[in-house]
Amino acid sequence: MKPCRECKHEISEQAMACPNCGAPYPAKDKWDGWGYEYKSKTTIMGLPLIHISFKYRNRIGNLFGRPVPAKGVIAIGQFACGFLTISQFGIGVVSISQFTIAGFALAQFAAAYSLIAQMGLYIHEGHGQIVRNLMDLLKSLS
Repeated sequence: MKPCRECKHEISEQAMACPNCGAPYPAKDKWDGWGYEYKSKTTIMGLPLIHISFKYRNRIGNLFGRPVPAKGVIAIGQFACGFLTISQFGIGVVSISQFTIAGFALAQFAAAYSLIAQMGLYIHEGHGQIVRNLMDLLKSLS
């Protein structure tokens, strides 16, 4: 038996949640969330060279927590922001994502300078099923 790190209630070391306060993995001295996260020690302009995040941090009243976005030169995760992003939702210079805002994008839905997308808005060049030049779209609306 160990004390819960949150409420100090005595709990089993194998407990997945404190029966008193609900803290996840209460026997651990420190708990930083569910999932996987990796940050390289090498940094460029304060950003990790590689940040991979498929992690959720607990939020009071929310069982699953909130996602931790990957932020790095190379960012990989459900949510990512960086020079090169590989994600479901991404913002980057070069992005391979389902939904993205980028300079150059390969995506299902994108807004980019140049893109290959199922649906997208582009400034310079675009290829895909339903892609429109942003300037032409703005002209047609006026």
